[in-house]
Amino acid sequence: MPILCHSYEIAEGKSKGFQINETYLFAVKKNGAIYVYQNACPHLGIQLEWQPDQFLDIDESMIQCSSHGALFRIEDGECLMGPCQGESLIALDFTINDGEIDVTLPNAD
Repeated sequence: MPILCHSYEIAEGKSKGFQINETYLFAVKKNGAIYVYQNACPHLGIQLEWQPDQFLDIDESMIQCSSHGALFRIEDGECLMGPCQGESLIALDFTINDGEIDVTLPNAD
């Protein structure tokens, strides 16, 4: 399981992007909880951020696709508004060990 970062490196109410090999992903911290998703909009599979580490809307209350404005709930990645409404971001399994976020990459055998 690759280590993304230490949990303190993601500020409360903020997001952070990562690349591990060919996999793009991001993490969000909300109310002390961390959520990790693949960095791909379900609509076209494109990356979500408009600038590095900028995955949230202006209110920092939802994940936003910079290309289509689709809005996703942070807690479960479900698209609530936009061209992929009803679809969801792909959540990644992870553990936190001594504050380090260890992620399970897709197709990791």
